[in-house]
Amino acid sequence: MIAPASLRRLTGAHPRLVDAALATLVGGVGLLPLLFGRSPDGARPSSADAVAVAIALLLLTARRRAPLPVLTLAVLGEVAFTVHSSYPSQPLKLAALIAVYTVARTVRRRTALIAVSGTALSLYGAIAYAVDSASSPEAGAMFAWTGMFAAVGATVRTWHDYVAAMEERALRAEASKEEEARRRVAEERLRIARELHDVIAHHIALITIQAGVAGRFLRGQPDQAEVALAHIREAGRTVLDELGPLLYVLRQSGDETDAVQPAEPVPGLSRLAGLLESLTAAGLSVRHRQAGHPRPLPTAIDLAAYRVIQEGLTNAHKHGATAEADLVVDYGPDELGVRITNPLRSGPYPASAATGTGHGLTGMRERVHAVGGSLHAETVDDGCFRLAVQLPLPAHGPPADNRAADRSGTALHATAAEGRQR
Repeated sequence: MIAPASLRRLTGAHPRLVDAALATLVGGVGLLPLLFGRSPDGARPSSADAVAVAIALLLLTARRRAPLPVLTLAVLGEVAFTVHSSYPSQPLKLAALIAVYTVARTVRRRTALIAVSGTALSLYGAIAYAVDSASSPEAGAMFAWTGMFAAVGATVRTWHDYVAAMEERALRAEASKEEEARRRVAEERLRIARELHDVIAHHIALITIQAGVAGRFLRGQPDQAEVALAHIREAGRTVLDELGPLLYVLRQSGDETDAVQPAEPVPGLSRLAGLLESLTAAGLSVRHRQAGHPRPLPTAIDLAAYRVIQEGLTNAHKHGATAEADLVVDYGPDELGVRITNPLRSGPYPASAATGTGHGLTGMRERVHAVGGSLHAETVDDGCFRLAVQLPLPAHGPPADNRAADRSGTALHATAAEGRQR
């Protein structure tokens, strides 16, 4: 037994074959009187019956290409045959009803309604003329047959429209799903690119500076050169530790599936002391001041603040006129402020800094905007470059111990003083 789905695929793939089979069936019904030699009224079949069968066959083979003309010709042929022979032609009647189904299935609903109504009235009139009775049950049955074929055609039309709409909706959903996946991949690539830039640029800058210090002191002051080399080793280990989780994210799912990568804590302001110590060891004197009450920050805000300070102080060290910078971290009631100020020297950096065309400033601006903050980079009147960042904070939490903050600031100033003595 052929399943409905298989039948739909067969009829959709070979519509002409279906029309030919249908025309053969209708023609067979019309050929029976010719074979047995009797017409419906008992008279011998005439050449008009053979012509009616041939017309029905031709019309059914063309019903898909021209449904309305086929319906019109079938109805006119049935009316003409009935008036001429005083009895209806079964092949032409079946052809007209099948054409009604095709019109209801393919033509616009308003046009189909008019065509079906005209067909029902015409067939009713022809049969009423043949039996010479307007109240004949056979004539009245034409309204029922015409309505039934039209209803089947309209139902099939509605079903096909529903299936087409569902397929279109599925295609749109699939396309939107792929677009969303591509967008998330692009956002993840951008995030990883920012992390790589922040990690590598900072530590490579420190390594470069310490390598220059080691080269300068290698012959005359080997002890100082050894200290610089120790800082280089420490910076190298730090950058490898921070690159590990990022590279693990990029690894394919099938690589080292048995190994478990330990999760590295996300950098935040809790690691600010270590960052300033590494910069002090590299020769940058940082005057750090903290305002407001420190409190736990959301992970995204904490990471953004740490990376901005890391990148801003690294740029100050590379491009500043002197190895000095001021850092202010302000815990406001609804925002976290970070300000970095350093003396500015002439060169390409001021122009790029003011406009934000450098990759470092672009990365910082993207990171800050991603968490809903703002970044301003400008040259102030006293010949200094100022980087000001505002990051939104949730409602004010319980204030932290101010004495701990004071001890942290004192330790940082002591570390900076020790770096200057070196």
